[in-house]
Amino acid sequence: MNGDLYNIGQAAKASGISAKMIRHYEEVGLLPAASRTFSNYRTYNHQDVHMLRFIRHSRDLGFSIKQIGDLLSLWRDKNRPSSKVKSLAADHIEMLNKKIEELNTMKSELSRLVSCCHGDDRPDCPILDSLSAD
Repeated sequence: MNGDLYNIGQAAKASGISAKMIRHYEEVGLLPAASRTFSNYRTYNHQDVHMLRFIRHSRDLGFSIKQIGDLLSLWRDKNRPSSKVKSLAADHIEMLNKKIEELNTMKSELSRLVSCCHGDDRPDCPILDSLSAD
């Protein structure tokens, strides 16, 4: 690290986000374009790394790129009402609950199919039969 500047590898290590994803986040506009050295290498400052950690934590909670963009805008706006942040998070919880319900339905169906399969040396398999059914 050179003073308060990080190269992309150092920023990746400090933030827990791969260099590839850092470049992607710049490309989609979540992260401002990095400053460049004379040799055209990307450099990041402490605030950039802090923002990358924010993005990583948001991704860990399952927020979409669009939602993270909205959260970043709210984070930067020191005059924003917290109700906007809460509303965005509550909407995300609702989406997660729907996803959990869908996953539980898939799990139940797959569990049913697994319990119907003998799992022996015979070729007949209700799992494959179900997957190939019209």
